[in-house]
Formats: sequence, C-alpha cells, structure tokens
Amino acid sequence: MMPYRFFIIALFTAISIFSQEKPVVVLELFTSQGCSSCPPADRVLHDIKKNLDESQVIPVAYHVDYWNYIGWKDPFSKEKFTKKQGDYGRKFYSSSIYTPQLVINGKEHIVGSNEVTIHKKIKSYLKRKAPNTVKVSDVSKNKNMVTFSYSIEGKIKNRFLEALLVINNRTTAVNRGENRNRILKNANIVVEEKTVRLTEKSGTISLEIPDIVIAEDTLRLVLIVKHENLSVTAGTQLAL
Repeated sequence: MMPYRFFIIALFTAISIFSQEKPVVVLELFTSQGCSSCPPADRVLHDIKKNLDESQVIPVAYHVDYWNYIGWKDPFSKEKFTKKQGDYGRKFYSSSIYTPQLVINGKEHIVGSNEVTIHKKIKSYLKRKAPNTVKVSDVSKNKNMVTFSYSIEGKIKNRFLEALLVINNRTTAVNRGENRNRILKNANIVVEEKTVRLTEKSGTISLEIPDIVIAEDTLRLVLIVKHENLSVTAGTQLAL
C-alpha cells in the first residue's frame, strides 16, 4: 500500500500534469505598407493564421511609422508600435531595427518572410510548456468598445498583460512610396493595444474600437502575457 505522504505527492504531480495548458506561440510581425520587402511577410502571416491551430499559434502584425516619410503614410502605423519594436531591439542588442521583422514568443527574431525557418521555429516552440495560462470571459462589444474579463493561472510577479484588437484582413490600394500602384492585402493588423501591469490574477479591460475599423472588418481579441524581459508566457485569441 502506498504511504500517505507519497500518495499526496503523486496526486499533486498528476494534477499539475493534467492542468498544464497547451504551448502557445505568439508571432509579432513588424511591417509597413511603405516597405517593398514586407508584402511577402504579410502573406506568410496570413497563411499561418489560416492553416495552423488558432488555439496555439497567434500571429499579429504591428505597422510601424518610420517608413511613412517615403511618400505613403501607412494608415495602420503608430509611433507606439515603432517604440515596441525598439524595446525588442534593445533586448536583442540590435544596432538597428528593420522590416519585416518577426519576433517569436519575445525570445528571438528573424526576417518575417523566411517561411521555412518560421515553421521550423513554430514546431520547436510548440514543444515547450507555457508558464502561464490566460482565459477570457464576459465579452461584450458595441460599435465603440470591447469589454471583457480575464483570468490568469501561474505566477504574475514581474509580468504584464497586453490586450490587442486585431483586424483579420484588409485590402489597400497604395498609390505612393515603394509599393505604389500595388494592391496590398494585410492580415492580423493590430489597431488598438492596452497594457496592464499584473498585480491581480483577474480583472476587466475595455478597448476602444478606433475609427479605422469599418463595418466590413472582422475582428479578433488577442491577449498576451509577457514577463518584464518581454518573453511571452501565455496567449489566447478569440473572434469578436
């Protein structure tokens, strides 16, 4: 007969294994409609969303603003997204930032159009257990706002939560800049972001729906938990 002490240890081990969440891979692409090298990377990210398991692979695209000077102002570009890329640049000790840059789980970066390497990296990261899990509930949406509740399992010390509003697909006719006279199909476009420093394991967040969102757009809500060193510890997404 198993001693009581060892029975308790075995029970907690079994519970821990049973409750572990699937690994999650978050792909953050830094891109621009003003960059002639970016459309192939946008297509790769679109195909990933279309073909891979949405519960485990979360692709998002941040449109940076430093290409706007060349003649075409990317309507999705924001200075805060350029700053986010700069934060990664400092983490990776990069001498410069570039597009299309793909950051994988906040841990490493590669050229965003390198499809073969990206899929190899995804397979590798899907073998790693996620330190946290994040769940969404009580989602409500009107024409101006999305409100939801979240809950997080695991340690939250030195972690923060990013809540993103994402347009699934949009087509744009570009008439100036490096991509002039081209029809660009962008996917996974982040149009709103709110960051919350985690002091509690649950809470409620509201995201404003910006004017750039039109009635024909389909939207997603993406939640990403990151350590203060920018490494991803959890993620989830759902259609709105």
